[in-house]
Amino acid sequence: MSSSDRRLFLAGLTALAGCGFTPVYAPDGPAANLEGLIDLPTPDDEEGFALVRRLEERLGTPDAPVYQLFGDIRIREEGVGFLPDGTISRFNVLGQVAWRLVRLNDEVLMLSGVEKSFTGYSTTSTTVATTVAQRDARRRLMVILADRIAADILLRSTLL
Repeated sequence: MSSSDRRLFLAGLTALAGCGFTPVYAPDGPAANLEGLIDLPTPDDEEGFALVRRLEERLGTPDAPVYQLFGDIRIREEGVGFLPDGTISRFNVLGQVAWRLVRLNDEVLMLSGVEKSFTGYSTTSTTVATTVAQRDARRRLMVILADRIAADILLRSTLL
């Protein structure tokens, strides 16, 4: 790193410190006391399981929950690639999770949001390979959506 790059980097850090920037996971950060306080929904399908597993990785397993997270997963697929014979060769998997965080003791809505994203997979191989690719795309989509939900909750945790 050149000396001018270092100076620019240090100036940027100084600017962040001056504006009140605090890392979310810092000891005094907004998410410091949030881990393990959110009860997650019980998954009822493979996509729900992947979503909840990733949320547990990001938000912790609830010990003494104070909040309940509810989510409504919607997934659809659309063909985006076609072979000369008209066969679909690629699908986009579009997902959306409408979520809300409710305080358990009085059922007050604390936070809510809608997260959207997409992934894709190819169908040009065997049926088994296509099925595996589809399942993997859906799992990747749930990880992306869970990361977005967790980030939104952590960034807005000062409102809790």
